[in-house]
Amino acid sequence: MPLIQDTEFVAIDFESAGTSRGATDEPVQIAWAGMHGTTVRPESFYVSYLATDAPITWSAQKVHGITRHDLRDAPTLGSLWPQIRSALGGRVLIAHGAGTEKRFLRAFPLHGFGPWLDTVTLARRFLPSLPDHTLGTICDALDLTREVARLVPDGRWHHALFDAVASLLIVRHLAAELSQNPGGAEAWLELG
Repeated sequence: MPLIQDTEFVAIDFESAGTSRGATDEPVQIAWAGMHGTTVRPESFYVSYLATDAPITWSAQKVHGITRHDLRDAPTLGSLWPQIRSALGGRVLIAHGAGTEKRFLRAFPLHGFGPWLDTVTLARRFLPSLPDHTLGTICDALDLTREVARLVPDGRWHHALFDAVASLLIVRHLAAELSQNPGGAEAWLELG
């Protein structure tokens, strides 16, 4: 098992078009943010809208605010494969509720990305007394929200880069906390 300080992490987040009857959900925004050990690397931050023919549901627009106008001239998910492979390959992946990210990455069969750390799973394990385990609640409880806003000044919750950076900072915070417990900082990587 690699030591935390030698580990390359990347948090990934998608925002979606939402599901409507008889349709498959499609991603409309992707972002990732990297960290070496516990050092966040802003130069690694990436965000892009994603072209799709799927309609964006009213309920999805209400959550993330992304409209068809935002997707004009956006690349497709498939066209970003070289950047995605470079950013995610050989790293520990972080996501909040990783099922969505794993599902959208199935567009690239046999990609081999992982292992994964799910910040929902980590928060439920290490912060069980929170009223819920949304990114906002976790970041507020850990006093991370201002730092997320500083790193992504034009972001907000349900903006893919804002959410990816929030997930990254949660892992960094928990790694720092657990490193003070003998064996804790390394054992938690097995939870993903």
